[in-house]
Amino acid sequence: MMAPRVLLLPGWLDSGPTHWQSRWERVHAYRRVTQNDWLWPKRGDWMARLEEVLLESDAPAVLVAHSLGCHLVAAWSAHSQHTARVRGALLVAPPDIEREDMPPNLLPWRPIVRRVLPFAAIAVTSDDDPFGTPERGARLVREWGARPVGLGTVGHINGESGLGDWPAGQALLAQLLAAN
Repeated sequence: MMAPRVLLLPGWLDSGPTHWQSRWERVHAYRRVTQNDWLWPKRGDWMARLEEVLLESDAPAVLVAHSLGCHLVAAWSAHSQHTARVRGALLVAPPDIEREDMPPNLLPWRPIVRRVLPFAAIAVTSDDDPFGTPERGARLVREWGARPVGLGTVGHINGESGLGDWPAGQALLAQLLAAN
């Protein structure tokens, strides 16, 4: 059985150089799934790109998603016939994209896909994420059937959160990889 590859799924506007996803890409050689349009993301386009990358190899994958990337995982898994290629997902800081104050760039992502994911998932949230309340985040995590992990008050769990290489996140990813 082939070892799973790790695919990084950044959120809206991509992940900058100090973001833990970018650091993981450099340090561990994980693959970032690049999108054609980071500014005005279209859900269908992002889903098609993820499908394309998954089908490039017979190796299974573990998805590591941040922010809008979490919604990509949920939307893709609700429509793809290739979900068996995914062994698990680490979902970090899923935003509440149904909030009234979300940028118009994200309106095409509504409504939120609220189905149980067909693979193991761990969802990491923050108590003070500016893009969602803890209550809405907890509900979404339950609807996706993910195991919740709270980090306390670290904002949007991004480059500004001061996590560096985020070893605790690597430990969560290692749990998903070990289960395969």
